[in-house]
Amino acid sequence: MNRTTLSLIAGATALAAVTGFAVLTAPDPTASDDGVATAAARLPVERSSLLCPTPSGSDLAETTYTSFTPVTKGTENEGSAELRPATAGRPAVEGTEENEKESEKESEKESEEDDGGEEAAASAKPEKPVLEHKKEPGKPVTADTSGGEAPALLGTAEGRFAPGWTVQQTTEVAAGTGRGLQGVTCTAPDTEFWFPGASTATERTDYVHLTNPDGSAAVVDIEVYGKDGALETEVGEGITVKPHSSEPVLLSTLTDEEQTDVTVHVVVRSGRVGAAVQALDDSLGGDWLAASADPAGSLVLPGIPKDATAVRLVVFTPGNVDADLKVQLASPSGLITPAGNETVRVKGGMTTAVDLGDVTRGEEGSLVLTPTDRSVPVVAAVRVLRGQGDDQESAFVPAAREVGLRATSVDNTAKGSTLAVTAPEGAAKVRVTVSAGSEGGTPATETYTIKAGTTQNIEVPVPDDVEGTYALTVEPESDDAPVYASRTLTAPDDGVPAFTVQILPDDRGMVAVPHTEEDLSVLQR
Repeated sequence: MNRTTLSLIAGATALAAVTGFAVLTAPDPTASDDGVATAAARLPVERSSLLCPTPSGSDLAETTYTSFTPVTKGTENEGSAELRPATAGRPAVEGTEENEKESEKESEKESEEDDGGEEAAASAKPEKPVLEHKKEPGKPVTADTSGGEAPALLGTAEGRFAPGWTVQQTTEVAAGTGRGLQGVTCTAPDTEFWFPGASTATERTDYVHLTNPDGSAAVVDIEVYGKDGALETEVGEGITVKPHSSEPVLLSTLTDEEQTDVTVHVVVRSGRVGAAVQALDDSLGGDWLAASADPAGSLVLPGIPKDATAVRLVVFTPGNVDADLKVQLASPSGLITPAGNETVRVKGGMTTAVDLGDVTRGEEGSLVLTPTDRSVPVVAAVRVLRGQGDDQESAFVPAAREVGLRATSVDNTAKGSTLAVTAPEGAAKVRVTVSAGSEGGTPATETYTIKAGTTQNIEVPVPDDVEGTYALTVEPESDDAPVYASRTLTAPDDGVPAFTVQILPDDRGMVAVPHTEEDLSVLQR
């Protein structure tokens, strides 16, 4: 091989390094005459990762996992999706002798495995999948488990199952702390999460679940902010999450201060994790608190149930600058301002909570937070109560990212699911598709118009032949008006209006790939 050939290979290698995964192509015929590149093409992702936290420590827990991938044009015919158990991690059921014995066993086991523990975990043979999805996209696949021994799950989807892959974890707990319906959309790994709405109060048992999908340990800091600023949390620094494992951290062990409303900030020093907060109340049930959208000057919290009896807004601004926010409710008739709660002032670095009462007044609605003057980034969530007296149940609605190109909700049933869509800035059209059922049926699609500044509960016409649970895929058809959405799942039990709410952000199933041209002159420079 001569020197010229080697130079060409080296030059091509350098070019590949610069362009990343982009494929070299001939000049784009759609490019303009002046040589200006056209907009990047959007192509389906080829691999997706999702992480499901440990569902419950209760022996009375019944959990269902539902996996779904919408049909996406441009994908290959091959691929699969699966969920496998993480190697460790289960929240404690406090106050039981059995749990104390289990804790002692775990401590002894961890002590014995300290030497080479990470290497052993990384090289351990993977357990049998809890759920496998191989037949075809467009139809949900489910799996069930019961009791308090179910582990966290690590999920991977490839090929035609990767774009828009969505997994829902739904748990019913018959009695005890956190009784009711707990639902969470399994999340992609990341390096930073904000959870306004957590609590260190005596009546609450809140866990921060950290799940590491990778073959090396992740190091995580957990910061907690209360009404007067940061709380001292020395043990929340440098938490090690072993490879392919999950670590539930009891929030009350990080600080001695008891506060009704706090904001939890999860920051990953090395590696990446999935994170979610499991918020369990002694008398008001419980649910998962998903991460808020990234700090922004304006936020939308979509789909507060119309029969909410109490709504508590929790807001936090990460910086040292105070934020003044206008509070509005996007109702079915338009934007309205709650009497007595027209604005809220959020002091820099402090958590602010506001009771909005029954703000929806029997109609579906979404909270819209906008700056009254200058824009200051904030995060937010609301805790929603339904029911009265001893029959109350709680759930959370965090600030959401917009639907974007497409979002999907899974584990829906004909009688227990409500899809809420809001267009706070302008009128929008959305296409909603009902998938085939997990036990059969045919999909159906309808288009709906959402008026500017309103929230609409969409009653999706489910085909009669759809059996089992189904997915709802939301695709905005308007580019100029952002759309936000959530799904409420209800399962009344013995007079308790059990429910859970999941926001529907963009599924990130499509990625922008820049157009490239072959330019061999770069090899001569």
